Amino acid sequence: MHNSENIPRRVHILGTGSVGKLVAHALRTLPNPPPVTLILHRRELYRRWQASDKTITVQTDGYEDNKDGFDVELAVPPRREYSQNVLEGAQSVHSLQSEAETGSKPHEQAETRHESSSDLSVTDQPPFESSNSGPVAEEDPSTTSEPIHNLILTVKAPSTISALSSIRHRLGPSSTICFLQNGMGILDEVNQKLFTDLATRPNYMQGIVTHGAHQVRGNDFGVVHAGHGTLALGLLPRELPSPTPNEPSQPWAASSRFLLRTLTRSPILCAAGFAPTELLQLQLEKLAVNAVINPLTVLLDARNGSLLYNFALTRTMRLLLAEISLVIRSLPELRGLPNVAQRFSPERLETLCVSVADRTKGNISSMLADVRAGRRTEVEYISGYVVRRGEEMGMKCVVNYAVMQMVVGKQQMVDRERQGEVPVLREGREKL
Repeated sequence: MHNSENIPRRVHILGTGSVGKLVAHALRTLPNPPPVTLILHRRELYRRWQASDKTITVQTDGYEDNKDGFDVELAVPPRREYSQNVLEGAQSVHSLQSEAETGSKPHEQAETRHESSSDLSVTDQPPFESSNSGPVAEEDPSTTSEPIHNLILTVKAPSTISALSSIRHRLGPSSTICFLQNGMGILDEVNQKLFTDLATRPNYMQGIVTHGAHQVRGNDFGVVHAGHGTLALGLLPRELPSPTPNEPSQPWAASSRFLLRTLTRSPILCAAGFAPTELLQLQLEKLAVNAVINPLTVLLDARNGSLLYNFALTRTMRLLLAEISLVIRSLPELRGLPNVAQRFSPERLETLCVSVADRTKGNISSMLADVRAGRRTEVEYISGYVVRRGEEMGMKCVVNYAVMQMVVGKQQMVDRERQGEVPVLREGREKL
């Protein structure tokens, strides 16, 4: 039995988007709130925080509530070249000796340099030690190596690896990471690229957020709580590298239990815990809805309600859902569970999509907001997950693949426009 007094109470939040600010504000609203540290990923954002009144503002139904008492840290993600981290101040491989001089290509130089400097890489940081994490000194906010026990991750799925790389050395087997993100397949990527060792891997918790929130214009630390929803949480079983038959099942880590209790006692977040198998099914339901509404609203450049009462779009939704339903019902991790065929039938998934589109008909999907802002979308962790799992089982999800590629192409098109690129006119040809 663990003594609750020995559990570090500080909660770190990595990702200060709408969801991150909403969660941070909700935690500071609790009676006897835990210390909350915001981990900022840009120096300019850190400077703006220091110049502000150091509060987070949440607008709900026209009412504003400000909360202070937050600590901040700066953790700038490492620069990466050819899939290798580049140490701060190190020379770019593009400015190294040419291939003619060295006989090796730039990516080979990057790999060689990475191997020769492995004693300074993030994989060989000082060992994880238990101590309470505190605020960072303002004069050098990015040099802290204090361990992180309770981490809530709210960055976009494509930024997960980059964001965690900057604090990887501060996470250990007594840490818990709560992933509050859209999409699926993120944990597999984290285990493959960051936490390959089972013995030193942190504990994982996943959450499904149905709250509607968006940024306040002109306020980096303000958020509008536009739609009240829920937060479904689930602790994932920790895999043991070499379990012994006489040893009892591994209990949840103290940090996992603390973080779960802390989030579920927030009336604003309306959080509840679920068993891993039930959470997986809830994730797949949300994935199915997101794989229809988000890409279609991007391609239509319209609000969610535009998908309603339009039979041509209904036909497109049904083509997407036919593939999504078949993939989900065939997943090996759902084999043997009751009611899977009915729960994930195309008809029920269509009912869910129409219900969500109607309830949020005036909203702009997060994917459309990303495309309009020229940011990379999460489509490869939503539609891409369906396509990838289908291929594993011998299915070709051509409709989902086509829609995913069109979203990626739309994002790249908007990005080029924002960068000022113009089409090239060639003699005797149309614009390319």
